[in-house]
Amino acid sequence: MASKPLTSNKSVLKFVEESAARTCPDEIVWIDGSKEQLDALAAAALKTGELIKLNEELLPGCYLHRTAVNDVARVEDRTFICSRREEDAGPTNNWMDPKEAYEKVGKIFEGAMKGRTMYVIPFSMGKVGSPFAKAGIELTDSIYVVMNMNIMTRVGKEVLDNLGDSDDFVRGLHAKADLDETKRYILHFPEDNTIWSVNSGYGGNVLLGKKCFALRIASYQGKNEGWMAEHMLILGIQNPEGEINYIAAAFPSACGKTNLAMLIPPEIYQKKGYKCWCVGDDIAWIRIGEDGRLWAVNPENGFFGVAPGTNMKSNPNALISTQKNTIFTNVVHNLDNNTVWWEGLDKNPPEHAVDWKGNPWNGKTSEVKGAHPNSRFTAPAVNCPCLSPEFENPKGVPLSAIVFGGRRAKTAPLVYQARDWEHGVFVGSIMASETTAAASGAVGVVRRDPMAMLPFCGYHMGDYFQHWLDMGKKLKNPPKIFNVNWFRTDDEGHFLWPGFGDNLRVLEWIIKRCKGEVEARETAIGYLPDPEDINIEGLDLDRKTLTDLLSVDKEMWKADAQGIEEFYTKFGSKLPKELKGELETLKKNLQ
Repeated sequence: MASKPLTSNKSVLKFVEESAARTCPDEIVWIDGSKEQLDALAAAALKTGELIKLNEELLPGCYLHRTAVNDVARVEDRTFICSRREEDAGPTNNWMDPKEAYEKVGKIFEGAMKGRTMYVIPFSMGKVGSPFAKAGIELTDSIYVVMNMNIMTRVGKEVLDNLGDSDDFVRGLHAKADLDETKRYILHFPEDNTIWSVNSGYGGNVLLGKKCFALRIASYQGKNEGWMAEHMLILGIQNPEGEINYIAAAFPSACGKTNLAMLIPPEIYQKKGYKCWCVGDDIAWIRIGEDGRLWAVNPENGFFGVAPGTNMKSNPNALISTQKNTIFTNVVHNLDNNTVWWEGLDKNPPEHAVDWKGNPWNGKTSEVKGAHPNSRFTAPAVNCPCLSPEFENPKGVPLSAIVFGGRRAKTAPLVYQARDWEHGVFVGSIMASETTAAASGAVGVVRRDPMAMLPFCGYHMGDYFQHWLDMGKKLKNPPKIFNVNWFRTDDEGHFLWPGFGDNLRVLEWIIKRCKGEVEARETAIGYLPDPEDINIEGLDLDRKTLTDLLSVDKEMWKADAQGIEEFYTKFGSKLPKELKGELETLKKNLQ
């Protein structure tokens, strides 16, 4: 094991030394990113049972991991923004005074790694050395974290070589401690470039490059440095002439984001020569290019996807991505062939298996689910059959359109276009989904999730809206902004739109709008397609249904405008006047 420091960077060495003095590990191992070292770590984790090796013929290089039963998801109520001033965290984040946070949680870290090894993981978000890239160091006592970070980010010595003597890196400290949920904290110190995570072993709380760095800390960095960190997929759509247009899209959870990121064109489009390319499925870092356009990059290097419901019909590209060098968390262990299974994978659950809690499980007779509903796969991006050839491009890809979406049964039409950038920021700020039976509580309650960033914005959301508006003022060639809703239903609750691959039909109209190839009709809420301009060839969908999908019910929108007004009161004096103006325009248009 590489126990000698891999750098002479004084700031890095100081961070490691101070953290080790606090947590008292038995030894310190620096992660150099070599296959030999990672194989040795995997072997050590197999001995302790932290990882289980899966069938090398059927799932080469794959492992299974189980978290503690009390540690299976992100913990929003234990996640804090520790800005020096409470108002900078804003009304949508939990805030803790940094002095209090360092003292209180510092005590929990004291001696937390006694008898354990501290692993020093140098990692880069984005291709090492690219203009977008940002470095981080995560210190952890978990081999599971080391191996997941190696999939999700670029890990190893070259990160430190590229960092040189710079102090510009994110300091991440993680300890599993006792996995005590009453002492579980995920703390972000935006002004200090620091993340602390303790008493969790679940990916979303401990893979500090993911939401913690790539969104909460990076959104704050982006505000200060003039770029954007967004909870968005990036998709390239190639037409029969070979031209590729890129969109970035934000959706709240359970709205088909991963499916859209790995879209497979319908057969009639494939025959014409259409192709779709996945640049990213979750996070986009966006900068203004020299040409005055927005350019986006996926700072991650892998997919941390929800397993249940992923299958060869819903998302073949995601499933194929998991078939080698992947870590599965909290899924079923099929003992018959030493592979994995989860609900929604196929119709034949294994009878001789172990469930996510480690108990014997028979899929034919058991009343309980075998896989946790939030069970995960961590898969390398290079495994994805539709990974964009531009994935490693250090400049990123130019955005033609930004798409917002949500799950609305009646209010929002299938697609509409914002009038301009300011109106587009308004459309993003009012993004909402209605609760489904899957979420606890009442069904049909509207939950606002601006730009799908509500849990991930590292500072005051009113300032975040202002940053969007400011970015727009600097753009010579801004992308056009749209809203989509794949989830409109009839009066019996059946979806009117087929969704999945057929969503390309809507994206085709969006791209035509960006290129000025198709007209639109102006309505109270924005520009809508003429039903004739959405291609429904080969669909079991008539023009009347399509017309319904593209209708705007003014009474429903009036009620929605009231909801928006209530939501906006949260932001007080920080709500940009432009958004207030857009709301007034909407209300006037609806009269």
